[in-house]
Amino acid sequence: MKSLYARMREHGTLTEAPDDIPDSTFALPSTLNWMKAEAILVADCDINFSSAKAFYSKVQRKDLSEPQLNSVLEQLLFSLNQIAALKGMALVPNKADVARVGIVTWYYGIYGAASAMIAAADGSFPETHSSTARQWDAQFVVSSLAMRPFNDRLSSLISSTVDDELIRPRSRGKGKLTIVPATVEQAWGCHAEYLSGTAKWEKERLELQIRKSTDFIALEVVNFRTRAAQEVRDKTLGKKSISFLHEASRYRGKANYRDAIYLAYGSGVPTLANDFMGDLTIVLTAFSAMAAGYCSARMGRERWQEFIDDLEKNRAISLSPLEVWS
Repeated sequence: MKSLYARMREHGTLTEAPDDIPDSTFALPSTLNWMKAEAILVADCDINFSSAKAFYSKVQRKDLSEPQLNSVLEQLLFSLNQIAALKGMALVPNKADVARVGIVTWYYGIYGAASAMIAAADGSFPETHSSTARQWDAQFVVSSLAMRPFNDRLSSLISSTVDDELIRPRSRGKGKLTIVPATVEQAWGCHAEYLSGTAKWEKERLELQIRKSTDFIALEVVNFRTRAAQEVRDKTLGKKSISFLHEASRYRGKANYRDAIYLAYGSGVPTLANDFMGDLTIVLTAFSAMAAGYCSARMGRERWQEFIDDLEKNRAISLSPLEVWS
């Protein structure tokens, strides 16, 4: 009997043709190695609550309304809860058992922390993942209020723009997503390649949508080789930016759907994923610390201390906020 992987690569599934089934030689390593790279980088960039407070020292304090404040604190607690969950998963002997759900947990920790930042900034609460990513990018990355390495972005998906804006990230180091990064230079290389890959993935997704649009159909063409078709395409691609939250959303989607098999299939996965939960925890802890640094500046020292004291007294989770936000 053929292996499940061989069967899928030969016949596809109900939702994917054989050619669309991801290649295991890239899918699994890219999943593990991007997070390893980000873990190396947040450590090298020294992201913690103290450095975040210093980074946001000039952020103006605001008298947040009670509903606004409650939303900020709720989302920060959600983020802390996800860190605690990842720490618990790290104790599981076989990391393949929890790798997929670990990614989902990691993503919602990122999502909660980003939502807290947005709520603290302008009192809004985006209703979808895409709108949250778009708003976080606009309010924090564009405004230079995201800490390195979470501050890289591509301002559009037009090929010339992508090529130009990838020059800076790629100049920091060389590394491939198929090779485990061991140095900061290699980590920056993986970091740049995942940004590039996310842009390519999003561009392909949007081009499929554009082909179904009224404007494109009216041209009576089948590709984007004509100037008119390119103008229709670039009108949409020019409006789409890519930054860390877009990458995180794609990462979660790959784990939930497209690449899920590779986290649970293959005798070598448990060994390859041995450090994975730790890497997820390191990156989420850094992002949550950054978010808390910003939010604490917005709400002021007194309200922040009240929140920490209350969590220490009433938390149900085993993780103390002081382990992440102090």
